[in-house]
Amino acid sequence: MAKMKAAIFVEPGRIVLDDKPMPDVGPLDALMRVTTTTICGTDVHILKGEYPVAKGLTIGHEPVGVIEKLGSAVKGYKEGQRVIAGAITPSGWSNACLCGFCAQDGAGTTHGWKPMGGWKFGNTIDGCQAEYVLVPDAMANLAPVPDELTDEQVLMCPDIMSTGFGGVESAGIRIGDTVAVFAQGPIGLCATAGAKLSGASVVIGVDRLPERLAMARRMGADHVIDASRVDPVEEIMRLTNGRGVDASIEALGTQQTFEACLRVLRPGGTLSSLGVYATDLKIPLGAFTAGLGDHRIITTLCPGGKERMRRLMSVIEAQRVDLGAMVTHRFKLDDIEAAYELFSHQRDGVLKVAITP
Repeated sequence: MAKMKAAIFVEPGRIVLDDKPMPDVGPLDALMRVTTTTICGTDVHILKGEYPVAKGLTIGHEPVGVIEKLGSAVKGYKEGQRVIAGAITPSGWSNACLCGFCAQDGAGTTHGWKPMGGWKFGNTIDGCQAEYVLVPDAMANLAPVPDELTDEQVLMCPDIMSTGFGGVESAGIRIGDTVAVFAQGPIGLCATAGAKLSGASVVIGVDRLPERLAMARRMGADHVIDASRVDPVEEIMRLTNGRGVDASIEALGTQQTFEACLRVLRPGGTLSSLGVYATDLKIPLGAFTAGLGDHRIITTLCPGGKERMRRLMSVIEAQRVDLGAMVTHRFKLDDIEAAYELFSHQRDGVLKVAITP
């Protein structure tokens, strides 16, 4: 049986590179030869045991590659074609998908809904930190990459760009809005870029690391706040003359940032939550105006599917945004354990790593 290299979850604290059998290709599947992938903050949650997955699972959900083999029923693609697939790989036909909630895809259930059911790579099926990855429902998920774009230019599309932009879309940001984005990691930076692209006249980026605040400026932030030096809530209220922001975007997943996002909202404002939380959240009574402030709290899981990927690549191709600058480190797949060591400890100014064969 043919083998391939893959980054495998062994136990909390251990993801190792090992050999696995090549996957079998079903009628609706496609086998992708991975040319570039990356590590996500969610992968670190898995590494730490904060999000449970099966032992032996291949991790990773952000693939760029080439079609190696097509299932017998897959039409409209050809082997050797450059493609990406989203971190969310919906079936395209479940009740959730037909209602526009592909990330909650419940294909195979009696009612068609499953919380986070669209997130399969590196969660419920083998992911893409490997030489090859099996893409389910290929006709719903494979998006051809324009010849003009490099792997690194589209590497953010499968997850962090879709997630960050999704948080902006969920917030309903309009032309002339004032927006605060708490945490300028990769997803927060994409939210900052997306808010500017959506017409926000003032975008405020909050973080504690100077290099991330500098990147936030590059992504379109009009103001940056170093939360290690000043109280970001007080500073945002000062910048808005006590009004508060139209929308706040939480991109870290902590009680502190969630609460700060709520405290800076104007009455009737929207808190768009993108962070992955590891503990229960508490809503402070005052910031919530005792439930009478007409606030809206909304969550978003990375939108997926081939049309979403096409749209994101179109934004990049049109040079509306350049996210390639977020790739700060590069590793070979053979060195992925070292990549995890760097990324999980957030050393050396790392934002995103590019992993190639």
